[in-house]
Amino acid sequence: MSRAENKADRLLEMEALLLTHSQGLTQSEIARRLGVDRSVIHRNLRDFEKRFPTIRYDDGRIAIDRSSYLVNVSFSLHEAMAVHLASRLLATRMDRQNPHAASALRKLGISLEKLAPRISNHVKQSADVMDEADQRQDPVYLQSLEKLTLAWAEQRKVQVWHRKQPKEPVQSHIFCVYFIEPYAVGQSTHVIGFSETRNAQRTMKIERIERVEVLKDTYAIPEGFDPTTFLIDAWGIWYTDAEPVDIVLKFHPRVAYRIHESRWHRSEQPIEELENGYIIPPPGSSGSPFARAGFDGGTASRFRGSSRAFAGQPQTDHWQGIHAKGKRRHSHGRRDT
Repeated sequence: MSRAENKADRLLEMEALLLTHSQGLTQSEIARRLGVDRSVIHRNLRDFEKRFPTIRYDDGRIAIDRSSYLVNVSFSLHEAMAVHLASRLLATRMDRQNPHAASALRKLGISLEKLAPRISNHVKQSADVMDEADQRQDPVYLQSLEKLTLAWAEQRKVQVWHRKQPKEPVQSHIFCVYFIEPYAVGQSTHVIGFSETRNAQRTMKIERIERVEVLKDTYAIPEGFDPTTFLIDAWGIWYTDAEPVDIVLKFHPRVAYRIHESRWHRSEQPIEELENGYIIPPPGSSGSPFARAGFDGGTASRFRGSSRAFAGQPQTDHWQGIHAKGKRRHSHGRRDT
């Protein structure tokens, strides 16, 4: 193998090594792990910095700048279509400008120009939607999201200044990011993690965070934390520590077809149609389109009352009223502390 090939391989090894050590390594540590002399790493470092975004710390550590590092990815036509569908949801359900999302979609659109020109144009149009002037400009939200993303990637603690309500005082938290979850219905984004200040797991709406500072201290996400399991009984981002309560609803024949068209919750059980056209969960089933949605007993009672109050409304209002009223009244769970 030539000297140039050895050097190229070593740069890739340095890249892989530093990607697995988010806090960075010294030249001596890199040399030891790669089995070469420190002088070799010193000579290669200039070429490495030309090829990869690099941070040099005052204590001699070298790290990859994850905010600027570019990831290479390839999509098939159908994979690209899946990303297009996701991008349409992002473009139409988030009301704040996000230049990072717009840039990502433009790159995807450009990459599809030869393979699928029509899809390429639509993906780039989705990017334009995110840059339109009527999108809400919220630099504080964008900066908070950027810093929380960086802290999550590097598993570094953050200090967060969060205001639950406009007239309430700002609360400061030393916070460990476990997961970042969008909520399409509320056009919002939420961060789930552990507040060392409150000694409890918390969920915060990022739009209500006024400031974020990334700290030097690191943390480890508990091995038992699984966001899918954690949110399995949630309704969107809404959840509670209480045991879920089953809710059985009876739907009018006019809206029965709409109930069948979608899966409304992970815990949903198969439903069947009655002779009179109404639909309810099958006999012996504990599920319904809204079963085990993380409701506590009081919320479940209010939900049932809301459902009865909307009975007999016209077709569209009848369905939307039940759906929306139930969600608005479900406000339990440890979030927006």
